[in-house]
Amino acid sequence: MKTKNTYQKLFSPQSIAIVGASNKKGKIGTIIAENISKLGYKGKTYLINPAYKFLGFKRCYPSLSAVKKEIDVAIICVPAKFVLGVVKEGMQNVKNFVIISAGFSEIGAEGAKREQELIALAKKNNLNILGPNCLGFINPIVNLNASFAAGMPKAGNVAFVSQSGALIVGLLDKAKEEHMGFSNVISIGNQMQVDEADILEYLAEDKETKVIGMYLEGIKDGSRFLKVAKKVSQKKPIVILKAGKTEQAQKAISSHTGALAGSDEIVDVAFKSAGIIRADNLDDFFALLGLISFTDAPKNGQMAVITNAGGAGVLATDAFKNKEIALMEFSQKAKENFAKQLPSESSVHNPIDLLGDAGADRYQNILEMLKKENPGSTICILTPQQQTPVEEIAKIITSVKEKNKMSLAAVFIGGERIKNGVLHLKQNNIPNFSNPESCVRALDQYYRWSIFANEKTDEQKYAANADCKKIVSNIIKNAREQKRGALSFSEAANVMLEYGIDSGSFWIVSADGEKPEIKEFPVVAKIDSDKVLHKSDKQGVILNIKNSGELEEALKALGQNFPGEKVLVQPMQQKQVEIILGIKKDDIFGPVIVYGLGGIYTEIFHMADFLLPPMSEAEIKKQVLSGKIRFLFQGARGQKAYDAEEFSKIIKGIMDFALENSDIDGFDINPLFIYNDGRKASAVDIKIII
Repeated sequence: MKTKNTYQKLFSPQSIAIVGASNKKGKIGTIIAENISKLGYKGKTYLINPAYKFLGFKRCYPSLSAVKKEIDVAIICVPAKFVLGVVKEGMQNVKNFVIISAGFSEIGAEGAKREQELIALAKKNNLNILGPNCLGFINPIVNLNASFAAGMPKAGNVAFVSQSGALIVGLLDKAKEEHMGFSNVISIGNQMQVDEADILEYLAEDKETKVIGMYLEGIKDGSRFLKVAKKVSQKKPIVILKAGKTEQAQKAISSHTGALAGSDEIVDVAFKSAGIIRADNLDDFFALLGLISFTDAPKNGQMAVITNAGGAGVLATDAFKNKEIALMEFSQKAKENFAKQLPSESSVHNPIDLLGDAGADRYQNILEMLKKENPGSTICILTPQQQTPVEEIAKIITSVKEKNKMSLAAVFIGGERIKNGVLHLKQNNIPNFSNPESCVRALDQYYRWSIFANEKTDEQKYAANADCKKIVSNIIKNAREQKRGALSFSEAANVMLEYGIDSGSFWIVSADGEKPEIKEFPVVAKIDSDKVLHKSDKQGVILNIKNSGELEEALKALGQNFPGEKVLVQPMQQKQVEIILGIKKDDIFGPVIVYGLGGIYTEIFHMADFLLPPMSEAEIKKQVLSGKIRFLFQGARGQKAYDAEEFSKIIKGIMDFALENSDIDGFDINPLFIYNDGRKASAVDIKIII
């Protein structure tokens, strides 16, 4: 794992060079040189451009090597075709480069070739390269703006990392009115070498950073990113705004940064598994960063709400639906104490309604009393009614928070009349939301992160079973040598047995082979061929065969309809619940396990969940019991619960199979019959496409 020191010279340099420095108005090199020289940076600065002897009163060097001193970082803003030469020439005295220049993988094959040449050079010479096609970076802690964004953001505890330079500019502008301060602002561009996982590792060790906000379009290495993010999330929150929720957005991403976007539902699951807080949109992103920057996570899941508007209190109550946090129940004694401080018409339940004529004294008295109730956090709602002293109430909220070290969030609803009060709150590190729903949602996400951070989670390390892998590899290899597109059922069943998944009894009848002696009926007969994967659609299945005569007729019919193909005969099993299990290959995160209701319900109800391997059986069981089909394992409507332990072991087997056989093209079990009467689960149909 890379440490903070790996990138210390890159993001907090003592010396910096600008390659392509200029005095021509509007040039990137001019803007960056002015930002570094005029915004308070105290380190050594070198200007590099062979076209100038001096820029202003400062010497300009023809090349990096001409400086004759070690330079911590070089900012390159010359045309793309010259970048490789600049890095080659300067790497003797510079090991950290920021490539502002565009014209790389984002433009297609020619640009991608340039990137590959740079990557090879960096790897061979142990260089760190941020970008290309990036805005640069800003370190407000040391007054360094090594980018072409204007101005110096307020120093603070938010680190913002973005694949979009333009979004950084917009966010920094909005951050001024939100009074949000930054420890780092980093544009990663094409993340050719230094990627989002590297930046996370660096920021995890940065003492100035409390929360890491990221705007991502694609993720370079999904498995590594999640591994790093999970470790970082146990130290500090990561809030990500991830683009690419629609097919159209994913196409736009590809042309923008050359990145691949994965399935959005799988992104949700992946982020949750790593403790990442996902923002739905830009407003949520700002709200979450502001909340986390200004206050600590709720100490517990019990929230208190006070309001001077009954309607806003009702909206707040509704907002707690399906949340981990909840409105706390006040003790009878607490309610009696509240009532002593409030008019008789007030509500002393939660939310506490202070009434529309509430002044600062009511807010102060109730907030002071709530301290003794120990809520995880308190939400202060205000609407600017005719007699409401908005600024005075804002000052009371601020003073109570400072005095009692309470976790507080405000919801001041309005416009011009609340403007000064909201400004006072933000200047004193109290987050304000424009509506109760946003506030409750953000607090809930922050609280869920705190649960994740405090849980003891062991890194799941997967060790392959060599004997099992060898057996399965030989089965697949043999089928490929026969140029088959899929394993037969008997082969697939034997593969699954290696992973602890049983298919029950079955018989295979070849086109010219002997008929099996079957004494137990009813049975089902179906085609077993790599050419007929969807048997029901092709009339390749005959059900409820009651005796030998009917079996003979069924085999004859299938032989006529599918000449030369094998037929699979299985006991006709009584259905209880059908489950579908599959493996989806995600472009970013690799193999993903899909499970849910099978049979006709698969397409109707879409009751499917995703799991990312590796996971322990205990982790799988926990997810199953909180997933979409959890009702099966909880004994819904008085029915006996299905066996969650057995089901979790089956999923674990499929996970192991997925990790050991990443080159297969497709896999599903549909259906898997599960029972709650003591019978073991059975994989009735298995497809392994090779």
